Amino acid sequence: MTEQPPAGEMFVRSLARGLEVITAFDAEHTTMTLSEVAARTGLSRAAARRFLHTLRALGYVRLDGAHFALTPQVLRLGTAYLSGLGLPQVVQPHLERLTGEVGESTSAAVLDGPDIVYVARVATRRIMTVGITVGTRFPAYATSMGRVLLADLPDADLDAYLAATPLVPLTERTLDRPDALRAELRQVREQGWAAVDQELEAGLCSVAAPVRDASGRVVAALNISTSAVRSGSLPEAYVTRVVDTARAVSDDLAHAGR
Repeated sequence: MTEQPPAGEMFVRSLARGLEVITAFDAEHTTMTLSEVAARTGLSRAAARRFLHTLRALGYVRLDGAHFALTPQVLRLGTAYLSGLGLPQVVQPHLERLTGEVGESTSAAVLDGPDIVYVARVATRRIMTVGITVGTRFPAYATSMGRVLLADLPDADLDAYLAATPLVPLTERTLDRPDALRAELRQVREQGWAAVDQELEAGLCSVAAPVRDASGRVVAALNISTSAVRSGSLPEAYVTRVVDTARAVSDDLAHAGR
């Protein structure tokens, strides 16, 4: 169950629990029974049933036999954020151009808690066992875009991230020690890009660079991902292209904000 902030007179616990039910669904739990939702959220079966049926009545959840699943209407909850950010609209043509140049899948993501969340993507082929779409989440520590985003965190925020996030080894190559990850993030900060070789999934390599706002703060990251079998190792040209593209997106965001 997600840890709740201290309750105050302005805190609506029922809203928080309803959002918990929505976020309990993810790439590994696309459909769940009532009991599974209750277990993942820490709610009683009776409470989980009320929330699920309320969400179903509002069109955010559908019921197929004994299994509940989110509906596309859930995407409306993120529309205001994405539109306000302006990032997907700005970055999409850059990703399309980059994919056309290198012939590989490209993506953009932002940091949300311990994860990255994809906000734009141009795919050339499926190179992961899990399909990636806008809204897909992965643990930040094991991804190139996540490391770019983590490298920009203030020390106190990075300390809090490492204290709260188990570094689960997803493959035999995953950096799963906090000291090793800290050292890697220092290097990412110094060189201005991050590369990950089969740490999220065997056979997958990627390189990412930061997208900055007008103040220089890293607000997103974009990457090129490829198959380790196909590329052998990430071509140096990919690093140059992803860094240049990220700078171009940063420039466009700065102009859009004026």
